[in-house]
Amino acid sequence: MTPLVALSDTHVVHKARTGGLLARDRVYALTGADLAIAPGETVGVVGESGCGKSTLAKVLVGVQRPTSGTVAFRGQDVWSMKPAERRTAIGSSTGMIFQDPSTALNRRLTIRQILRDPLDVHRRGTPAERADRVRELMSLVGLPRALADALPGQLSGGQRQRVAIARALALDPDLVVADEPTSALDVSVRAQILNLLLDLKERLGLALVFVSHDIQTVRRMSDRVITMYLGRIVEESPADEVTDRSRHPYTRALFSATPGLLDPIDPIPLVGPVPSATRPPSGCPFRTRCWKADDACASSMPDFTAASTPDHRYRCHHPVEEGQSTRALVAQAESAAPATAMADVPFQHHIREP
Repeated sequence: MTPLVALSDTHVVHKARTGGLLARDRVYALTGADLAIAPGETVGVVGESGCGKSTLAKVLVGVQRPTSGTVAFRGQDVWSMKPAERRTAIGSSTGMIFQDPSTALNRRLTIRQILRDPLDVHRRGTPAERADRVRELMSLVGLPRALADALPGQLSGGQRQRVAIARALALDPDLVVADEPTSALDVSVRAQILNLLLDLKERLGLALVFVSHDIQTVRRMSDRVITMYLGRIVEESPADEVTDRSRHPYTRALFSATPGLLDPIDPIPLVGPVPSATRPPSGCPFRTRCWKADDACASSMPDFTAASTPDHRYRCHHPVEEGQSTRALVAQAESAAPATAMADVPFQHHIREP
């Protein structure tokens, strides 16, 4: 099956405001990303703040042009298309739900105008058909028809996010990327929005990329979970295996930090310096905080290794052993913590210039 979207060795490098007089620093937002999204699947993306999740989301929907590498949509290179062709191919087939609904919507437009705007831009249907589509979209996401002439400021946070979801669905896309869609909402409203997304995915057959800090929610919603660290994809795992059977030490540490009521454990301690995206360390970027790191980790970034189960791969010189419990990893990391804290290896610029 041809992937809906596929990234190959994709890099995104930004110029920072810092640096010398002659040359500014570079921010390595995304490094060597290889990822394929199949039609109809849900892929969750997790990682700490600043790891490149939002950059990856923007690359997938064609908002962010990569510095190097390729982005293919249905087998066609997105950035080799003519601009008009790209707008038609990507703009009408992908939708994006942004983090904050209060800033993602134009405050001067009514809900009717906001939902009609994608239809007008892509010239979908007659004026009467567009009006019908707006009513259909409002019904689809559970918004009362009476709100059609309201402004975003007159709606609650949950209602604004429903508008944002409806706008992303306006053109019947094949792929929707949700970038922290519940981060600005109350806990009670989050559940409603997540249930709505799952229901719409099933009814419409969407491929969904769900980016969130709420990693337990990502695990429950997704078919596959991508773990990112400092701009790199370090592990891909089936969602039902990511908690207890993930092989990368960072993935295990990340999921151990989420509270559990049935079997609570202390999180795996991470010590050592947090690396900078402008001066990433040589080799594996996680080595400055990893209790397993050694000279091999400093010398090279490992390639992907396939795990024993299908669709599971990771990049690590010293992966977690299969079947090793999180409790055992906590004890292992605690015993290695003093040595890890002393191993403050200087940063080395290692990423190639795209």
